[in-house]
Amino acid sequence: MKMNGLLPEANYAKCANGHTIHYIDEGQGDVVVFLHGSGPGASGHSNFKGNYPFLVEAGYRCIVPDHIGYGFSDKPDDVDHPLSFFVECIKQTLNVAGVDRCTLVGNSLGGAVAFGLALEHPELVERLILMAPGGLNDLPEYQAMPGMQQVFKAFGSGEPVTPATMKTLFATGLMYNGDLATDELVAERMQIMQIMNGHVMATMQIPNLVDRLADITVPCLAFWGMDEKMMPESGLHKMVKGIPHLRTILVNECGHWVMVEHEGVFNRACLDFLQHG
Repeated sequence: MKMNGLLPEANYAKCANGHTIHYIDEGQGDVVVFLHGSGPGASGHSNFKGNYPFLVEAGYRCIVPDHIGYGFSDKPDDVDHPLSFFVECIKQTLNVAGVDRCTLVGNSLGGAVAFGLALEHPELVERLILMAPGGLNDLPEYQAMPGMQQVFKAFGSGEPVTPATMKTLFATGLMYNGDLATDELVAERMQIMQIMNGHVMATMQIPNLVDRLADITVPCLAFWGMDEKMMPESGLHKMVKGIPHLRTILVNECGHWVMVEHEGVFNRACLDFLQHG
């Protein structure tokens, strides 16, 4: 693994669908796959740099892909990006990496992709760890959320995205503790923003999966920040009532990124879940 600017560059999977997906692959043992959220400048390492090394140290093989359209993965501008496309790319990446059984950790878009993989490829998924996952509400409900409105305002205006714009979004739209919107985080995201084409965010289509949640029968652990500004709280209740084998941890003084704002709590709870269920 080498550094490409501020971010590590590791492995590339040449997927059967013709696209190339970048992924970090560290450690040995049972496989844990980290699926990042969407948004400007997103990548797997930037979302989970405080989490996957902890599990590597604990004896797990951690795979951290960049979704299609994000990070160092391909960024096609001639195809739409429905949930099925994200799921297909991750599944084919795991095929290249030789993974046939794993735990999925998914935040936001990554949570919706985790749902999709569990529903379409149940033989692959041993457990799910979810943080404010997508796929629990209809689009108008997301559009009404203050954090989402900030995203649309900042990145749908056609004006250049600046580090100041990015920092304000993270500090006030995605986090409870704005001090964690560090210059380093902003710089990592700005690096990817320079190579993003915006098409992925414009054509992303995530269906409401609530009616299918009962079909997810593997053990699940979910986190939800009680100061969430991106995801409607009704999604929390739908998830809790819909998934049969689910343990939920509600985190006060926490926004959309529990794995960043409460890194230690998140890491320890994930390890306990992996070890003991």
